Amino acid sequence: MQKSSLLLAAWIGAGFNASIVNSFAADVLGYKDTPLVPGLQWHVHDPDRPRPKVVTPGETFSHGAPAPSDAVVLFDGKDLLKWKSDKGDAKWKVENGYMEAVKGAGNIRTKDEFGDFQLHIEFATPEKVVGNSQGRGNSGVFMHGIYELQVLDTYDNLTYPDGQCGALYGQWPPLVNVCKKPGEWQSYDIIFEAPHWDENKKLTKPASITVLQNGVVIHNKKEYLGETRHREAASYKPYSSRGPIELQDHGNPMRFRNIWIRNLGEYDKP
Repeated sequence: MQKSSLLLAAWIGAGFNASIVNSFAADVLGYKDTPLVPGLQWHVHDPDRPRPKVVTPGETFSHGAPAPSDAVVLFDGKDLLKWKSDKGDAKWKVENGYMEAVKGAGNIRTKDEFGDFQLHIEFATPEKVVGNSQGRGNSGVFMHGIYELQVLDTYDNLTYPDGQCGALYGQWPPLVNVCKKPGEWQSYDIIFEAPHWDENKKLTKPASITVLQNGVVIHNKKEYLGETRHREAASYKPYSSRGPIELQDHGNPMRFRNIWIRNLGEYDKP
């Protein structure tokens, strides 16, 4: 069997609709001229990398979850006072309890910075499907402004696996694909641990992340290989181990709501 036939069979076996597979197979976006992902046989954004199995999540999980008493509410559906952009104030649209990315307004990020944290955020890709692959419902949640957890409409939408929804972009695909249909609200529950360096600026602890999407574990204390980059291998450079939460404007009218964060405490020491 030719490689292309094997790839089509793998996509269908992973749960993708056969007609969608056939219509997109000829032009699935991906790259073979990029560096290898450190320690792996796959190129960054490799279209031949195995695709996660499709799993149907429960109807709801933490959708609408109230913030705990020690959480900082980053967005309550009313205003963007806790957010800013490179252009000054955050200019995304706010209505009906959600914020919506406005094309050309740029990324927005929190005014406050955080170290290790628990983050809850809900998102919805556009109900009207426009485009495919990376052009369909694209955004991202950036831990410390530099480690991306991809947001994308990957419901019957083929793209390179390390760029699908739930991927640690350019590094690790999610364990499974649990995307809901376009326009439906989805939830991310994230536990992020910051990287650390010693006095000689040697990395002693990589950044790591645990993620539940719609109640399903898609990453379990997975280590980032470094800062998120497009078409480049990831690497680390020292910083304060604190940073903002950033949301990406990728030209699609993505919606977000019910965003809260809480700092992780520390166990007592002997």
